Amino acid sequence: MRLTTRLAALLGVAGLCAATVAAACTRATYLGPEGTVITARSMDWSEDTLTDLWAFPRGLDRNGGTGERTLRWRSRYGSLVASAYDAGSADGMNERGLVANLLYLAESDFGEAVDGRPTLSVGAWPQYVLDNFATVAEAVEALRAEPFRIIGFALPNGRKASLHLAISDASGDSAVVEYLGGKLTINHGRDYQVMTNSPVFADQLALTRYWEEVGGMAMLPGTIRAADRFVRASYYTHAVPQTADARQAVASMLGVIRNVSVPYGITTPDKPNIASTLWRTVADQKTLTYYFDNALTPNVVWVRMAELNLAEGQPVRRAGLRELGDVAGSMAGRFQPAQPYEFRITFGPK
Repeated sequence: MRLTTRLAALLGVAGLCAATVAAACTRATYLGPEGTVITARSMDWSEDTLTDLWAFPRGLDRNGGTGERTLRWRSRYGSLVASAYDAGSADGMNERGLVANLLYLAESDFGEAVDGRPTLSVGAWPQYVLDNFATVAEAVEALRAEPFRIIGFALPNGRKASLHLAISDASGDSAVVEYLGGKLTINHGRDYQVMTNSPVFADQLALTRYWEEVGGMAMLPGTIRAADRFVRASYYTHAVPQTADARQAVASMLGVIRNVSVPYGITTPDKPNIASTLWRTVADQKTLTYYFDNALTPNVVWVRMAELNLAEGQPVRRAGLRELGDVAGSMAGRFQPAQPYEFRITFGPK
């Protein structure tokens, strides 16, 4: 009876997910022995995000890309970032092992920026966190004070991009940050290892409770909907071997994130926001190594942050994934000085 009741609740949540299905990104954090922490994510989108890798040194003067009322800050930490559209930071890790992942959330509502606080482009949101904080606890404390209002990207159809933010640190702490109905919601704790898109994170947790009783060896949902990907990512993140061997742990999490990826070329005509996986990242927060897996190439590339000089006064550098083609292995020697992209609130190529 208890499982029947929970199944009914699950179907209600899944129905909500189907009604509000969105771009199908997934994020999962592995907590292993001897301080091993690894965060993986997939980027699913309907067109090329023009992604490159960027090395940002400490001491950069930043602004949130929203005009006269924009938030301004100076970066305390260097970071390694995957960009989107030369307009924002979609994903990255800073030199203290803090990781920020920006994912789609159809229910997101940042509210109106009418109260006089500084404003920040949603594409600058992850970068603000990476630039300013070493731990999730620090970030959560600062974000709860709501020192700014977020402005969403303007989509080609005139609507604002809806996104939520996951952060994790080298201790294994995590937080999921959402704006719902214009109000800030933060779920903070080591247990919040997995997130996808719709439904909102509180409802995703209800899915976990049901499937923990069913057990992944009995069955797992296999569709590309966000709710089903959440269940699979949760199960496999806890099922893979616990190891302090970085090579094995990274391989396990790359397998998990590939398992919940959408095969390239898959389209869903009646749900146009479900999209193919374009790329995946795996951030080893103990060794400070960042892996990038492009769906259109057979190879994985990586950057060891120890091989980058992120000291104040060093130039911003870019590794252009678009022109490098089918490269493999370490990318540290491929970064070249470049003008940093400017955060903005227009979506798509310039």
